[in-house]
Amino acid sequence: MGHKDGASLALNELRKESQDIYNRIHSIAEDAAFVDQVYRSYFRLPLIPNMRCGAWYTDPDTASNERAYFKSTDGHTGNWSFNLRRPNLHILPLICAHAGLLLVDSTRAGKRMPDALSKTVPIWCAVINRAVLKTTSNMNVDADAWNTKLYTPPGVVSAQEHDQIEQKLDGWADDLAASFYILPKLQYPLRPIWITPSTTVFPKFPDTDAERRFYPIICISASKQVLDAMERRITGFAYIQGSGDDHELWGMGLTPAQFWKHKQTLLRANRNELPTLVHALASSLNTHSTSTDLNSNASFHPIPIQHVHGRLSICTTHDISSPLGDESAVVYLTSADDVPPALKDHPRVLYIQTPQGKKGQHHFLHTVLPQVMPFIFLHLQNTRRVCIACETGTDTSIGVAIAALIKFFDDSGEFCGEYEYEREGVLSKDDIKTRLHWIITSCPQANPSRTTLKRVNEFLLSPPEFLLPHQKSLSPSAVPNPSPNES
Repeated sequence: MGHKDGASLALNELRKESQDIYNRIHSIAEDAAFVDQVYRSYFRLPLIPNMRCGAWYTDPDTASNERAYFKSTDGHTGNWSFNLRRPNLHILPLICAHAGLLLVDSTRAGKRMPDALSKTVPIWCAVINRAVLKTTSNMNVDADAWNTKLYTPPGVVSAQEHDQIEQKLDGWADDLAASFYILPKLQYPLRPIWITPSTTVFPKFPDTDAERRFYPIICISASKQVLDAMERRITGFAYIQGSGDDHELWGMGLTPAQFWKHKQTLLRANRNELPTLVHALASSLNTHSTSTDLNSNASFHPIPIQHVHGRLSICTTHDISSPLGDESAVVYLTSADDVPPALKDHPRVLYIQTPQGKKGQHHFLHTVLPQVMPFIFLHLQNTRRVCIACETGTDTSIGVAIAALIKFFDDSGEFCGEYEYEREGVLSKDDIKTRLHWIITSCPQANPSRTTLKRVNEFLLSPPEFLLPHQKSLSPSAVPNPSPNES
């Protein structure tokens, strides 16, 4: 065997070990134990995961129901951003109520902590603090005592990068202050603090308002930094740094919720038993998720868009598992072809099967949006609430909701009663962004892809003839008259 062949075999073996679910689950359990140790030191502070990776390390029995959505890409060198599509303002009331926060994330080999914790969160804290000062007229903040400095972890972020980020903070704060979003009143500024498995002494913070100077945002990087991303354990597994990352590659369908529900069973299984056990758990989840029964007693939990008084709401297709009330209608968008007939044939459900990939985006623009708009308008006219559902509840459904908010609601969020709202001036991308901000305020997990947003912009901003070669947008008169049990 040649040298190259030997090296290739060694690399393949290392790759196989790094994707091994036994190694991953036991590594996650080790990191979760460290997170629990930190939590017990700050048990008065709420513990929340940074999605998606952080959910593997936070026990649902101790973690808050809230989730954070700080993306590492917003902290990548040269790509720094305070992203108004991910403002994370929904966690501010939690921070104010408990005087701080524990935020959990992890990273793969090569770093002490993820960019989300070392740069995205520091940017967020500094921008929030500066935006508060820009709205002090109704905040009653002492500007002289209000700390707006940027804090980044020493030894992780260079002085040069720190300075480059700092130069952009005021511009991002201006954008936030000028946006639709409303900042809650903060008694103290936010300040990031970092804890990793190499931290020897956990910092202490004042317990009383008289001594407090800031709200600590304690960023917990759950995984130990190890050489070559892997470290042998005498208990029989290879520790893999950042094991919760990219679980589609190794998880075999296992989810964080299933891991925590069956944690002890999973950890007791030997290496050979574990894949079979995981397959069984994942299969039971899929069976449960796809068994949609309109006559079940399960609750129906759409997330209402508050700015339009809940007339439109968002949910996943899996959430639609109970009888629809007379006051409700549903847009049901899915790539699945096994939707129960009770849903497909329901008079107040518009079911559209949506292809995936590039074909799906073309279909979204030229089929989904033109067909959905008159259906939504018809039911809004009949004073119903319309729930828009897609498989994730974060992408396609959000795109449809943006289009409906533009077409049927005025700038104050009132239903205009007309199929095409006649607004003053020309519709702009800023109008569309504002509608997205309405949605995110009520549904923080909303995360439409750039491609979805681009299709929505094309649908709303392009001349009518743009759709003609493919499929004309239907008018309300083209929608069949509702049957007696629809109206």
